[in-house]
Amino acid sequence: MRKPPLAHSFLSLFIKYPKLLFIALLLGGLSYTYELFIARDTMVFQGIPKATENSWKTFTRIFRNDAFMVGYSDIRGNPLWVVYKLSTPKASQPLKRPENFTSDWRNLSLIAPSDYTNSGYDRGHMAPNRAIAQLYGKIAQEETFLMTNITPQKPSLNQKLWQRLESLEFEAFTQKFKTVWVYTGPLFNTNVKRLKSSYWVAIPDAFYKIYVGIEADGSLKTLAFILPQNAKANTPLEKFIVSIDTVEKSSGFDFLHTLDDGIENELEKQIQKEGWF
Repeated sequence: MRKPPLAHSFLSLFIKYPKLLFIALLLGGLSYTYELFIARDTMVFQGIPKATENSWKTFTRIFRNDAFMVGYSDIRGNPLWVVYKLSTPKASQPLKRPENFTSDWRNLSLIAPSDYTNSGYDRGHMAPNRAIAQLYGKIAQEETFLMTNITPQKPSLNQKLWQRLESLEFEAFTQKFKTVWVYTGPLFNTNVKRLKSSYWVAIPDAFYKIYVGIEADGSLKTLAFILPQNAKANTPLEKFIVSIDTVEKSSGFDFLHTLDDGIENELEKQIQKEGWF
């Protein structure tokens, strides 16, 4: 005899015991409230990035992982923003790099590692493998290999300039500040192209990084970059420094929006490397 579907079994159980339905709804509501108003706020600095206009281009679903949080676009097949926190690395044995990338069940189109195969693009990490692994451990490291943390990057960018910037933030910036918050993600021009190997994945034209360094006395310094896909590998990173205002205009997101307006405006208009290099 064929067994009834699991959903049918749950429905029958709730009809027979309505109190169970009430308890399930209560627990679900409490869990969602905790996620929305408490858990997410602990994983960002001065507010979850906020879209500056109502548009499908900036519509994201938020995925919270152990050590980083993602604003994911099912339409673009890319994380539009990723945020993580860095501190001074402690001496420890480096963790072995995971052998494989994995699909993320939370992604509606279930983008797989094979979607990038023979595409001409690397699977580019937004939250970095090395720093997350060393600061937060194995489980957090494995989550950086979820496809919701991945975006198409040309090999010449991913393996050169982007890697240099990731090394700089972890090895140098964390030595200058008590804490460094990082926001990062892809940028798209008007005419968006998609991978030949997968229509679900849009190809970014550039990538941004926003750094907020918190000093021991609580004072803040900011730094931002935009690195084009076709950036030459030997170009000094300082050539790509921009203001946070420029990143916001290009990305369609408002960062640090819970800061005092005067402080936010001052920090976001700056284009300088003082205190970082």
